[in-house]
Amino acid sequence: MAIEKFSTVTSTCIPLPIENVDTDQIIPARFLKATTKEGFGDNLFRDWRYDEQDQPKSNFVLNDPTYSGQILVGGKNFGSGSSREHAAWAIAGYGIRVVVSSFFADIFKGNSLNNGVLPVQVSEEFLAKIFKAIEADPKTTITVDLPEQSITLDTTEDSEKFEINGYKKNCMLNGYDDIDYLLSNKDKIEEWEKTSFY
Repeated sequence: MAIEKFSTVTSTCIPLPIENVDTDQIIPARFLKATTKEGFGDNLFRDWRYDEQDQPKSNFVLNDPTYSGQILVGGKNFGSGSSREHAAWAIAGYGIRVVVSSFFADIFKGNSLNNGVLPVQVSEEFLAKIFKAIEADPKTTITVDLPEQSITLDTTEDSEKFEINGYKKNCMLNGYDDIDYLLSNKDKIEEWEKTSFY
């Protein structure tokens, strides 16, 4: 299934300045029985968002109308824990296109890229600047430019470059999953088959 193309996103941010957010907090294990991606966004951070009576907790950021946007800014070591791809499903399903942190768990990073969510790893100093700017003005915007591999705090124009695997970058720019990528190279593959010896 193809993913939404990604080029440049400018958005306000959802700040979550908590370190070591693991995949069980992102999407609790009891929701993993589903085999399709539908509805996972409704349960993003479920146990942090709702109390035991399924009432929204007013002190959690996703329930605070002050904050919204397509960019989630998390603390260091975001996405640790189990390898469940459902965590990326929940983030994408909620409408988040970018997660910013100073460190990501490798498996979470891969799962995010496979599901159209761009993990942007920044320095701890730059992350602190972002949190400070959002605290001062919740309408602060960030621009993430995938072709240039840059992230910019628009209020101050402070910017950093970020790393991304070249293959995954190509897939995100074109909206490809792995199968789409292979199909995009069908002519080259067929030509190779004609000229190669077995």
